[in-house]
Amino acid sequence: MVSAAAAPSITLPLWEGTAPGETRPIGAEHDISKAGKELVAGRELIRLANVSRPTIEVRRPAADKDTGAAVVVCPGGGYYILAMDLEGTEVCDWLNSIGVTGVLLKYRVPTREGRARHAAPLEDAQRALSMTRFHAKEWGLDPARIGVMGFSAGGHLAATVSNQYQTRSYPASDAADRVSCRPDFTLLIYPAYLTVPEKSDAVAPELPVSTNTPPTFIVIAQDDPVRVENALGYSAALQKVKVPFELHVFPTGGHGYGLRRTAEPITRWPELAGEWMKARGWLKWN
Repeated sequence: MVSAAAAPSITLPLWEGTAPGETRPIGAEHDISKAGKELVAGRELIRLANVSRPTIEVRRPAADKDTGAAVVVCPGGGYYILAMDLEGTEVCDWLNSIGVTGVLLKYRVPTREGRARHAAPLEDAQRALSMTRFHAKEWGLDPARIGVMGFSAGGHLAATVSNQYQTRSYPASDAADRVSCRPDFTLLIYPAYLTVPEKSDAVAPELPVSTNTPPTFIVIAQDDPVRVENALGYSAALQKVKVPFELHVFPTGGHGYGLRRTAEPITRWPELAGEWMKARGWLKWN
């Protein structure tokens, strides 16, 4: 659990005024969950729909735990909704418990008509990483230890921003946009859409893996309906160019469990992820 002494969170809009490419209203932002339905580990979750005003919520750990590292968190939801607590606030609480600032990204959903499903979210993710790095000194962060983590479709988004960072996908507007949006490390939790099944599970074209792709942690189950081949194919691409990665494949566990513990061993993945961050040097005190 997060320490009671954790710093108060702050929420910032990603864009001044209308976000890039927004041309028409999509309706009010709202939770589409139904009471008592589609529970995860016996609990309800928030399924946030119609996001048109993206934000970041900066959730810092207690001062005595703060390592100076930060992770931008991308919830999943098929680029249709955002699982804001299961794969968002609960993730930030865990990050705070290991001394990491969680930067919860509320990106635009659903997919905008006429645009690739990840196009608007990628703009939001690039902007979120740049803003976090731009404010690093103010927020007590090390600008060289800012990672990204994504779940399901959010895993695809995290992988996309980990490979598309050299060219900004929107017109730069201020000083934050002159700061790098490349994550220093990447965590992909049951990621979706990383490969193209119709092309023998070749890595998706929006993921141009290179020697500059950040070190990556991946976890997935063999029985995951988004297909374990997503993780296997992407890992093979990382291996081909010698990007350091750690891949954990469990025989069972399904999809969409977040950090909620069940009898499935895969739900112990946060311990593995924390050890990976420590071993790679991302968690250290300033």
